[in-house]
Amino acid sequence: MADKKSPFFTYKGMPLVRKGNVIYFGNMYDEFVVMIEILGTEKKGEIDVANKVRLRKMATDINIPPTEAIVKMTERGSLYEALDIACAWLKV
Repeated sequence: MADKKSPFFTYKGMPLVRKGNVIYFGNMYDEFVVMIEILGTEKKGEIDVANKVRLRKMATDINIPPTEAIVKMTERGSLYEALDIACAWLKV
């Protein structure tokens, strides 16, 4: 949820920023963030729920070429699993 100090939604105190099917988790001022890409969804009642997501742990240093910035990558079957892994990668 968004807190009064941050304009972003947060999870375990870290910012979550979404644009379309991509969610960035973490603080851009830290060494790494995790990019979560929603690859597939399914209907649960009236809500679309992610059922396939790809995670990429990325360096935030703008001097590193994008192809070298990705240091870890995996896929999972839910957004909850993805956020759990992202927290572990960023040690939140």
